[in-house]
Amino acid sequence: MKRKVGYAWKLREVMADRRIYTATELVPLLRERGIDLSASQVHRLVSGTPERLSLQVMSALCDILSCTPADLVATTAENAGVRKTATGDLPTPPTGVEKLRPRPARILPDA
Repeated sequence: MKRKVGYAWKLREVMADRRIYTATELVPLLRERGIDLSASQVHRLVSGTPERLSLQVMSALCDILSCTPADLVATTAENAGVRKTATGDLPTPPTGVEKLRPRPARILPDA
């Protein structure tokens, strides 16, 4: 059976728990740990959900916030919906369908 996996990025919530409310507060803390990101990069990291993240940045965030990667990323996994196939329970066709049949085409010879 196929599984659908996903994740939720919870950096903003963890930051708020540690009384860090803006991305600009995070920039110098990251620099102290050798991570040199611009203010806009850190803002995107805080406000959005990253598709890729280096383990160096993840480790620095965990050190700054005294948390684990599991605190920053909540994963989900569920069974994917199974496609249903037709089982003979077809709806009844509308009445008068016979009148809606196309007329045969007439092919005329070139003049």
